[in-house]
Amino acid sequence: MDLKQRLTQLREDEAQLHWRGTFWNYLAMVRENPRLARLSHARVYDMIADMGRVGEGPDGRLRFFEEELFGLDHTLEQLMDYLHSAARRLEVRKRILLLMGPVGGGKSTIVTLLKRGLEAYTRTAEGALYEIEGCPMHEEPLHLIPDALRRDLEAEYGIYVEGELCPVCQHRIEHEWEGRIEEVPVRRLVFSEKHRVGIGTFAPSDPKSQDIAELTGSIDLATIGAYGSESDPRAYRFDGELNIANRGLMEFIELLKSDEKFLYGLLTLSQEQNIKTGRFALIYADEMVLSHTNEAEYRQFVANKRNEALRDRMILVRVPYNLRVSDEEKIHAKLIRESGLADVHLAPHTLRVASMFAVLSRLKDSKKQGLSPMKKLKLYDGQSVEGYTSKDVRELREEHPEEGMDGVSPRYIINRLATALVQPGVRCINPIDALRTLKDGLEQHTGISAEEKERLQNLIYETRKEYDELAKVEVQKAFVYSFETSARALLNNYLDNIEAYINKTRLTDPITGEELEPDEKLMRSIEEQIGITENAKRAFREEILIRISSLARRGLHFDYTAHAGLREAIETKLFTDLKNVVKITTSTKAPDQEQLRKLNEVAARLTEQHGYCSDCANAILQYVGTLLGR
Repeated sequence: MDLKQRLTQLREDEAQLHWRGTFWNYLAMVRENPRLARLSHARVYDMIADMGRVGEGPDGRLRFFEEELFGLDHTLEQLMDYLHSAARRLEVRKRILLLMGPVGGGKSTIVTLLKRGLEAYTRTAEGALYEIEGCPMHEEPLHLIPDALRRDLEAEYGIYVEGELCPVCQHRIEHEWEGRIEEVPVRRLVFSEKHRVGIGTFAPSDPKSQDIAELTGSIDLATIGAYGSESDPRAYRFDGELNIANRGLMEFIELLKSDEKFLYGLLTLSQEQNIKTGRFALIYADEMVLSHTNEAEYRQFVANKRNEALRDRMILVRVPYNLRVSDEEKIHAKLIRESGLADVHLAPHTLRVASMFAVLSRLKDSKKQGLSPMKKLKLYDGQSVEGYTSKDVRELREEHPEEGMDGVSPRYIINRLATALVQPGVRCINPIDALRTLKDGLEQHTGISAEEKERLQNLIYETRKEYDELAKVEVQKAFVYSFETSARALLNNYLDNIEAYINKTRLTDPITGEELEPDEKLMRSIEEQIGITENAKRAFREEILIRISSLARRGLHFDYTAHAGLREAIETKLFTDLKNVVKITTSTKAPDQEQLRKLNEVAARLTEQHGYCSDCANAILQYVGTLLGR
């Protein structure tokens, strides 16, 4: 469609959101679809749950957050547990949900997604809701039903009604509609933070100048003369953030930095679902109250005994930094993708190396003997580490429940990468560039101690050592023509030999037909790559055959990647055989024609098959040449 057609379609879609009718019409719709009268927490829960999950079963990632948040699955499941209970009208809905975590951890993003999601959800048929027309608090029309009839309505139609009319609607019922609730006009309601409908936001500022009226509204001085009394609802502006957030979501930015007079106003809202406004009685409000803060502010808040009442009305959800490298990569990839740097190339592993440093900075040392921070990082990322299982991962997480609450933030990583990306003439940055700019940033960082700076510099060194091995493997793979084919051929040869060894049989030469003893030299040349001793060789070979049998029973194929130890042995064997060729070719300062041809072939293979550009392909070849030449 062209722009004119799209504008026409947009106007038609908007027209459908402007339904108007009477309370009688609305009641008929609710009888057909009771979800129209959901309370706020149920609406937020349904908004997320209706989108389903990515992956099978309850362990699948929530689709609602899938493209924006990474590595916060546990936090989001806690959020859903809270919402599920609140949606069923359990007591937790009368609590303030407090997201607590380090800066840049995703707290604000969670809130923003919920707000934007609600705006979009209320524009759909599934998220539709309605209000008494002209009500400043966007009142649920069912509040018009007298208390004496509500129990009968629930028993007969299953429609639950909670809450009372606001002062404005009470006045209009008595004076404008003379008690005839069936004639009260009702219209479709669409949330909008920009227009202050259904979504409220409060940010603390100078306590001396900030007025509680920002939350609860204020007297309308322009009309008080006409109505003669401050207690006349027509002389009051019910436009505080708590008023306009009724039926939706209320965000308190850095709640614990607010002055006490603002916090006390939340006591009745959180426990009784009422707002104390001016000279009026308590006003019912149905809204999900959400806030976020950092750990230092929270600890200071908890230490103050005067805050016990409010603290008891909070549900705390921790939002730690991500501890999975693969998810951390997704965070930085998303931020760069949304920027204007699409023309700058990122060499393979650049984001991974930066993410490894970030995650290492957040990990706590383990008491498990022999478990280095790098091994722990790999375990958390779902990688196979010899000698450890998924049980060990669970134990590691239980060892330090506070893990992820400090360390390097994603903001620091992306800020430093941005610095490198925007340098004049830069067309590509590689992992070494990334590590260099991360280290330079530490020198300029004034907010960390000398001890912490040294720790982070050591982690950069550890990350570089890991990248050195990765880079050598990458280049060596590129030197091996059809690496997968070579690895598969070596594997099949090895499997034939160990099968004959275990079964005490002979092998048949495919060319001469001659019967041969198992090739012990070949088998040991592979096994020695991973430290399998002469005494342990039989057990290792039996383990491989058992793994093959186990996979075969499940209809699965065994290849060299199916066993971590064997994979390492096969790759190391191939690379060892090739190492001298790689070393000579990449480290020669003045390569001859043959060496130059090989280098160009390898650079082309890195470019075509592994995502390198000409700049970073040549850079990694030079770098690996330097490593192998040491």
